[in-house]
Amino acid sequence: MPDSSTILLVDDEESIQKLLAYPLEREGYRVLQARDGQEALTRFASEHVDLVVLDIMLPKLDGLEVCKRLRAESEVPIIMLTARDDELDKVLGLELGADDYITKPFSIREFRSRVRALLRRASVSRQVDGGGDVISAEGLTIDLARRAVEIRGERVQLTYVEFELLRILASHPGRVYSRRMLLEALWGGADYREPRTIDVHVRHLREKLERDPADPEYILTVRGVGYRFRDR
Repeated sequence: MPDSSTILLVDDEESIQKLLAYPLEREGYRVLQARDGQEALTRFASEHVDLVVLDIMLPKLDGLEVCKRLRAESEVPIIMLTARDDELDKVLGLELGADDYITKPFSIREFRSRVRALLRRASVSRQVDGGGDVISAEGLTIDLARRAVEIRGERVQLTYVEFELLRILASHPGRVYSRRMLLEALWGGADYREPRTIDVHVRHLREKLERDPADPEYILTVRGVGYRFRDR
């Protein structure tokens, strides 16, 4: 059965729009197109969108600003496209709340696998724990069904990937996860992805949850290996 998810594809290059829209539509996705940052925000506001593919270099508003504005109002999965293998572009995108990034030039197979992985994870997380399971750990409450997080009684806004990362770690307190294990759990694979991507998301989580991010209570570093959630 084809996937009927709606993807907002934001790129000012006609050739890229055609190159990416065609394989997505063949797989059954509904593709909305925008050629600049302002149009992207307008289309997002007027349509239901399941995933955004967002080029960094855009007229009017660049992709980083669009990402920032989308993230302020939605946890929709966002994949950023960067025209060069620029570490700064990748990190900035992740800092602003992007869930994944892909560097041009890339293969269509790789692109489709990234899209499928994020949509699949988003779909599973919408269906998971309909019974309303809640994870609690001394001041931290994670409502899995509502995808809501509270820290010391205050609601915290997490991005899509931040929530998934927290859910994975907190569901197995004490278990050590390597960066590769977390990449595979979040995106279905670690190929083409920089393990430090996980470090960026962990740092964001700590800034939002911990009293002192430099001395965390919840998400602990296991040196030389990865991360674990505190033992309950």
